[in-house]
Amino acid sequence: MAMRHILSAIHKADLDYGLIQDNDRICVGVSGGKDSMLLLYALHLYKDMIARYDGRHFDVAGIHLDIGFGNMDFTEADRFCQEKGIELIHVPTDIYEILKLHPQDENGRISCSICSRLKKGALARLSHQYGFTKVAYAHHADDAIETLFMNMIYGGRINTFDPAMHLTHNDTDFIRPFIYCFERDIANVVSAEQIPVVRSTCPADRHTSRQTVKEFLEDTYRRFPDARHNFLVSLSNTERTKLWVKGKDWKNV
Repeated sequence: MAMRHILSAIHKADLDYGLIQDNDRICVGVSGGKDSMLLLYALHLYKDMIARYDGRHFDVAGIHLDIGFGNMDFTEADRFCQEKGIELIHVPTDIYEILKLHPQDENGRISCSICSRLKKGALARLSHQYGFTKVAYAHHADDAIETLFMNMIYGGRINTFDPAMHLTHNDTDFIRPFIYCFERDIANVVSAEQIPVVRSTCPADRHTSRQTVKEFLEDTYRRFPDARHNFLVSLSNTERTKLWVKGKDWKNV
């Protein structure tokens, strides 16, 4: 998949869910991984594209939260952003120190859910501090499908994240422009565009429940190639969604 297809997928998500408004200032949460690095670059390109097509104007910059894992080298990522004229802000945090105080289990593994909440809160605060109107996450189509199955398997609920959401307690809008992009396509474009990626040093990387579900789904896709696309379609196919409704008056349901 070429960059133009990534931009087309962002445009479709933008039109379907009203992700970006005129005069928005968007900060991308940048971990350094392929997804967030591509989203930052793609939105940088998209702002010029959309200004030409329909006159909307917005700004975009990246914010990297330094969690405290250590040994993450952003030299090439910073150089890439400087060459492209993209602002990338680095902010030190004490998130890892907090995580070590609240381990997930007796083996001292860090809690991914607590980490996620801490990062979300930090990004919300920083977005207001720097005058941004929205925070953009690089969650993609495969992430949405994995979240759906994780919630069913581990939580007994049919639910995934939204393309856009507003958190009232901190008055912050979050958007996910990559919801129509699959991970394999993102990886291909990152390679083709030679976008630098920073290796994660998180001690829980690839040792999570999400990784287990990812492997389960990849096996499913090998057996049923159309499943990946159909799972994504099902997330917005509300007209053909039918779940059980408790009650005695079943004839009128």
